[in-house]
Amino acid sequence: MRVHHLNCISSCPLGGKLMDGASVRSLRGTLTCHCLLVEAERELVLVDTGYGVADVEHPRSRLSPFFLFLLRPELREEMTAVRQVQALGFDPRDVRHVVLTHLDFDHAGGLDDFPWARVHLLGDEVKAAMNRFTPLDHMRYRPEQWSTQQNWAPYSPRGGERWFGFECVRDLAGMSAEVLLVPLIGHTLGHAGVAVRTAPGWLLLAGDAYFYHRELDPEPYCTPGLRAYQRMMDKDRAARVQNQARLRRLRREHAAEVEVICAHDVVEFERSAGRTHDVPAAGRPLPPEAPLGAAPHPG
Repeated sequence: MRVHHLNCISSCPLGGKLMDGASVRSLRGTLTCHCLLVEAERELVLVDTGYGVADVEHPRSRLSPFFLFLLRPELREEMTAVRQVQALGFDPRDVRHVVLTHLDFDHAGGLDDFPWARVHLLGDEVKAAMNRFTPLDHMRYRPEQWSTQQNWAPYSPRGGERWFGFECVRDLAGMSAEVLLVPLIGHTLGHAGVAVRTAPGWLLLAGDAYFYHRELDPEPYCTPGLRAYQRMMDKDRAARVQNQARLRRLRREHAAEVEVICAHDVVEFERSAGRTHDVPAAGRPLPPEAPLGAAPHPG
């Protein structure tokens, strides 16, 4: 299976270098929204959707004022998943399945652009999103983005055969591709990674289980801003910290078999995609001599 790496709209959070570790000329940093488009045998599979076309057209009615101010997403329609699918030469209707790490506004905003697709996610995430117990839940979970609820296929986080020591959900309904939901609870109560079988091995999109590429180093490091942001967004901090440790061990012990990436790190995105974060799929490649994460950051 071939995998395309899509950045489905960058965010520009307050904090500059304190957030992304790179922005030195701006009070705002840059975070990607790393999604995957998988060419399976009989269909396309989209892993996370980022922001959608309706978010670009009507941000104030679909997104919370708090996160619009804090993150200031670069709402460019050509960076939405559906437009990048088209730019790659595919018919969006061939996206028959969407697999979600979780339902936060910056991961599920594009669901409305694929109303024919079956949406696979953990049942605990559906329950948490529907209940929205706290003010923060009301800001992060946006029912305005959920016109496709009739297509959602929720799964129990407890499955059968394990995957590299992790619980996993296999055999997602109706899907020909080998794609697994890997529970990584913490950021939300139904958060999951999504593992995709590729020719070299496995690719695991860990979603928001971590935010910064150095968090999985043997001596982990995270920027102060992203460390604070993760704590603010946590639903179960102990579980998140434990799952980060498990991901660190996975990368250390199985680097030849599994590539682990997160949703929001520019360095990881550019390394995986081979192009700058600020252009859509089929855009200009990253120059061979350019250091990773060195593309210009928006002001």
